[in-house]
Amino acid sequence: MNLLLFEDQANEILLPTADPRVAHVREVLRRLPGDDFDVAVVNGPKGKATILDDSPVGMHLSFLWKETVKDDRIPIRLLIGLPRPQTARKILQQAATLGVEAMDFFGTDKGEPSYADSKLWRTDEWRRHLLRGVEQAFSSFLPKVNCHATLELALDESLCLGRRLALDVYEAASPLAFEDSAIPQASCQLAVGPERGWSERERDLLRESEFEFRHLGSRVLREETACVVALGILSSGHW
Repeated sequence: MNLLLFEDQANEILLPTADPRVAHVREVLRRLPGDDFDVAVVNGPKGKATILDDSPVGMHLSFLWKETVKDDRIPIRLLIGLPRPQTARKILQQAATLGVEAMDFFGTDKGEPSYADSKLWRTDEWRRHLLRGVEQAFSSFLPKVNCHATLELALDESLCLGRRLALDVYEAASPLAFEDSAIPQASCQLAVGPERGWSERERDLLRESEFEFRHLGSRVLREETACVVALGILSSGHW
């Protein structure tokens, strides 16, 4: 983690020893009383934390926050066919690191319905993966995350956005290219199907919603790999 995130903009706190951030400061950053390190408020300003005291009870910190806050998320909305939980964990963290604005997971015709009942989604575990990804990126802004029962419901939530692209190794005639990110401030939706692929019904829905099909070459990629590669291409226009 390149900075540590906090939920509230406090002036001083006592961080209990059981908090994993304490272990990170002690064992990874190797900071001592008097030292400082980078912090941020979730969806808020960055700053510096100074260690006032470190005891068996916890770590006493003071904060100095910057006044300006810039949302550094990229205007890309990722629509993702609900994958197995271990894959979803990777996508949540990596897409957050890459700075997407939003992620919409949805059940698919060829997917496994039980994935939606995973502990990942029934608890706040999904949010912890976002936090790790954002901390890695030295940012504070988390993507918005929604889950939908079907592709139709996910599309209903996102029709107001700009350019629409869908990955499909079988249907697409053109590769996803850097030209697809040529308008830096334009918003974009990227739909990524499950590893078993889109059904014909889902392809028809995407066409009706004016999605353009693209591929990432002839190799069949895992869902998390396809997300990272595609986001790398599309986000290049915003660097």
